[in-house]
Amino acid sequence: MIKIGLREANVYFTKYIKMVRQGKEIILTERGTPIAIIRPILPEKASPEERIMEMEKQGKLKRSEKRTFSFRRLIQAPGKSVSEAVLEERDER
Repeated sequence: MIKIGLREANVYFTKYIKMVRQGKEIILTERGTPIAIIRPILPEKASPEERIMEMEKQGKLKRSEKRTFSFRRLIQAPGKSVSEAVLEERDER
């Protein structure tokens, strides 16, 4: 992460936006106090692996050292969803 003051960010806005496009995060400060973060937006069509890597980068997720996992596609089965079936079951009681 790069820390920059508001005045510098204003003067060199284009330069810092290019850095964000390259994946860097910028912390904006006002008199040395952090006030905002500018970070790239993860594309909507990002793969599960990309989303996990982004969450790791943000400190929201830590991978287990013991296990690895693979991503599987969900299978769409005909009929009601599990949540609909559970709600119906509860209503019948």
